[in-house]
Order: sequence, then C-alpha cells, then structure tokens
Amino acid sequence: MSQLFTDNPRHRRIGIALVTVTTLMFATLDASAKWLVLSLPVLQVVWMRFLTHSLLSIAVFAPSIQGDLVRWRHPGLQFVRGLMLATMTALNFWALQYLQLAETGAMQFSVPILIALLSAWWLGERLDAKRWAAIAVGFAGVLVIIRPGSQGFHPAILLSALNAVLYALFNMMTRYLASSENPATTQMTSAVVATLVLTPFALWQWQTPATHLEWFIMALAGLCGGIGHYFVAVAQRYATAAVLGPFLYQQIIYMCLFGWLVFGQMPDLAVVLGACVVVASGLYLLWREFQSTTT
Repeated sequence: MSQLFTDNPRHRRIGIALVTVTTLMFATLDASAKWLVLSLPVLQVVWMRFLTHSLLSIAVFAPSIQGDLVRWRHPGLQFVRGLMLATMTALNFWALQYLQLAETGAMQFSVPILIALLSAWWLGERLDAKRWAAIAVGFAGVLVIIRPGSQGFHPAILLSALNAVLYALFNMMTRYLASSENPATTQMTSAVVATLVLTPFALWQWQTPATHLEWFIMALAGLCGGIGHYFVAVAQRYATAAVLGPFLYQQIIYMCLFGWLVFGQMPDLAVVLGACVVVASGLYLLWREFQSTTT
C-alpha cells in the first residue's frame, strides 16, 4: 500500500468514482452538522463526529491491516494533520450555525486557488501570468461571496474563509502522505487525534441529545466523514489532483439540494455568481496543471 498505482484510464475512472462518493459524503456530513448545531453545542457535535469516525475506522480496518494502523512513517505530520482536521471541522460547523450550506460550500471551492498560491509561496513553484490572473479572478469571486461592507455580509463567512486556508494546507499534506502511508492509517489517525484533543471541551459543554433522531444523525455524520476522508485518500493513489479536482465541484450541487430539501434555503444571486467565478478559476488552474503534467 505504500506505492502509487500506475496512471492509466481504468485507475483514473476508479479515482473519479471514489471522489464522486466523497463529495456526496461530505455534503451529507455538512447537512447533518448544520441540523445538529441548531440545538446542540458545536464542540460536542464535532467531537461526536470524530468519535464515531474513530470507532468505525478501528472496527472496519483493524482486522484486515492490523499493525499498519499504528505504523506511521511520518508521526509528526499525522499528528499535525489531526489537529488541523479538528480545527477545520470546528470552524466549519461553527459557520454552519449562521450560514447556508451553499455559502460554506462555495467558500470551500477556493481551495484549488489557495493551493496554487501556497505552492508558489511555500514550495517555490513558478506560476505564469495566466495562473496569477486566474488566482486574482478567483479571489474576486470570493469577495463577491463574502460581500464585505454590505448588508449581506455575515462575520461567520470569515470562519469559512479561514477553514478554506487550512483545508488547502490539509490537502497538500494529504497528497504528500498518500505516497507513503496506508490511507486507512491516515484517516483513522487524524480522527483519533481530533477526538482526543476535543474530548475535554466536548465533555465540558455536553448536552444529552433529546431524541433518537439526534443520536442517529450524529452517527451518520461520523460515518460520512470517515467514508469521505478514506475515499479521498484512496482516490489520490489512483489519479492525480489535476484529474480528480474538477469532480470535487459537484459537491455544490448536493449542498444546494440539501439546503433546499432540509432547511428550505436557496443561495442568493451573489453566492451563485461568486461560486461560478471561483469554480471557473479553480477549474482553469486544474486544467493548466493537467496540461503541464502531460507535456
């Protein structure tokens, strides 16, 4: 499990299928979290999401891969990744108390733009004028979604913006670990670290769910999070980010659908327009990346 798969059409199709399931899982996770945080403390919901994720991971993967679950080639990075995952999820769930699913989803699509920017700054990758233009246009789209200074601005959108920055770093770290770590190890370790870090805060704020439905939704959130993170780790072993990236954007469709069906919310024109600009910029950057890897 430590080597990358050969790049070929069949493997790319497998990677795309895994990413498609991932987007549905993450959209379901966010919809479940938004429903829960309307009545339960945010940190409790985050903790229960990771506790369920951890227990399911151990139950499913421990019998088959055994020692690999605790055999880390990069323990420091695995720990940092778990801290980042806990922080990102808390920021996202906190924002979902106040924002529509479509708004937080649209902000997440700035991640490819941020990855390109961070790669230039952190990894020293050279970007041509067209890539810089795409980054600038993408951030203009983000500003349309955020709407600073207008009546449509809500401070919680800044939580989503910070989450997007962390998510970009998280994706770069996941890609790096995918070449050497078992994906089950990576996703389980992150969930366990997040669970342990959040435990004292969650117990301090604990509020016993009033219905069986709340318990079920919390379990569903953990299940969807576990499946989503595992599948996205596996997908990156079958295909490159340039191939998989465009298929991540289908998540906005599920987010809008759940927002309408569950919460009766539809995104306004600014969110739709900004999301289209951000998505278009991200797709262009991914296309340029794909062109550079095939030439």
